[in-house]
Amino acid sequence: MTKFVFVTGGVVSSLGKGIAASSIGTLLKSRGLQVSLQKLDPYLNVDPGTMSPYQHGEVYVTDDGAETDLDVGHYERFLHVSMGKANSVTAGQIYDAIIQKERRGDYLGRTVQVIPHVTDEIKARMLAPTRRQQVDVAIVEIGGTVGDIESLPFLEAIRQMRLEYTRLNTMFVHVTLVPHLGAAREIKTKPTQHSVKELREIGIQPDILLCRCEVPLPQEVKEKIGLFCNVSTESVIEAIDVSSIYEVPLAFHRGGLDQLIVQTLHIEAGPPDLRAWQAFSDRMRAARETVTIAVVGKYTHLRDAYKSIQEAITHGGVANGVNVKVEWVESERVELDGAEALLAGAHGILIPGGFGERGIEGMVQAARFARDRKIPFLGICLGMQCAVIDFARHVAKLENADSSEFHAGTPHPVIDLLPDQHGVDKKGGTMRLGAYTCAIENGSRAREAYGVATVAERHRHRYEFNNAYRERLEAAGLQVTGLYPEKSLVEIVEFPDHPWFVGVQFHPELRSRPSDPHPLFRGFVRATNAERTRREGGGAPSPPDRAPSATRA
Repeated sequence: MTKFVFVTGGVVSSLGKGIAASSIGTLLKSRGLQVSLQKLDPYLNVDPGTMSPYQHGEVYVTDDGAETDLDVGHYERFLHVSMGKANSVTAGQIYDAIIQKERRGDYLGRTVQVIPHVTDEIKARMLAPTRRQQVDVAIVEIGGTVGDIESLPFLEAIRQMRLEYTRLNTMFVHVTLVPHLGAAREIKTKPTQHSVKELREIGIQPDILLCRCEVPLPQEVKEKIGLFCNVSTESVIEAIDVSSIYEVPLAFHRGGLDQLIVQTLHIEAGPPDLRAWQAFSDRMRAARETVTIAVVGKYTHLRDAYKSIQEAITHGGVANGVNVKVEWVESERVELDGAEALLAGAHGILIPGGFGERGIEGMVQAARFARDRKIPFLGICLGMQCAVIDFARHVAKLENADSSEFHAGTPHPVIDLLPDQHGVDKKGGTMRLGAYTCAIENGSRAREAYGVATVAERHRHRYEFNNAYRERLEAAGLQVTGLYPEKSLVEIVEFPDHPWFVGVQFHPELRSRPSDPHPLFRGFVRATNAERTRREGGGAPSPPDRAPSATRA
């Protein structure tokens, strides 16, 4: 029978339940077990696809086109697997399914209630991944914080799972906060006590407490937490702040977490093999040189909006044996202060995805600055589109060229709505989503990076390179090096007379893993390191052919 580990959180949000769940999965997988992970979010949106990045952070897209919580990205990166729609469940999906059943008459006249109908639907979703494949341990993360009204049906569902599957097959892991008050020089356990009290009031007794803390927890503090929270002292495990999220599995292993889980659930498992994680951690610490990459985006003051970008850059840095310092640059500031003032010190420039007109001219300026100064550049989705707009305006001389997303009346819509998107009026789940094939031109930077002629990459967009302008832009020097063969959609563009300038319509960051960095990020960081070496050898950034302009023309 599949064992279930339920991960909950208390006191405050953003304690790292997703990292904790991913780390548990990593440790159990390292012992030879088959593991699945699933995120249950209590919000009523069907998925986070229509949410603002300021509210929810990054929308993580899977191969099958699901728009999911960013924690699913952690699951994929830590376990080196591909997730899908079944791995991300929301209250919106639950209630939508129940209402559809009620309208069909599936409940045969019965009153539809939270218990048992909502909780039964939740339990069915939790069991679904275990029925598709052989799973030794299913790890289920409950979003939100204990005490939230919207979380109650999910907590009730996992309480029922304990009754139905017994203590031998279920485990509750609670992530909580143990703050250190610097002024008083004291560690406070009361927030954790109250959080566990909330859980116990609804019938859930945690088996393990993962205590987020800034300083090590003395033995007497662990004993106090165990006594007041009704768990053994050995089950109180500190989750102390570390320099990198990739050190968390190693820290949990040192704390005995994986051994405690397999013993408590009576799982037959081999010893953990964490050599790959240790090697990655060692390579991170061994790096001596530092390169600077400027990420010019629309949501840069909320780093979770670009979580996968940040992690893919880290993977690329470790692969090249360098530290990467990321300078987060708000694109609107580029419009106000100019690219020279904000980007001249960067060894590489990356423009990520986004939606809406705000800050677009700053992104276009940043792309032009990278092109003129021969600074390594990676444009992703919107970033690729901004690079095309810059090239069309300033090289191909298409006056006021733009995307029809931002300027419906542009005389030259070099970026335009996908043909399949015409007539689409619903916003949720209607973009070009999921993995699509890309055929790569031989002799290109992209082909050099990938090493293969065909790849599959994930997409999330409505607007696309306008093929009506392809011939004119290629005649001016733009090189199209990647296509979606079935519809000849442009996927990759490059500038061949540039040290490293690549724009892609897809999201390569979603496929990067610590042990398998994405080829484009590996190549991009390699190019930025070459630029650093060139400058330190006495070279300066190349002067622009002309001053960057903030105008559309």
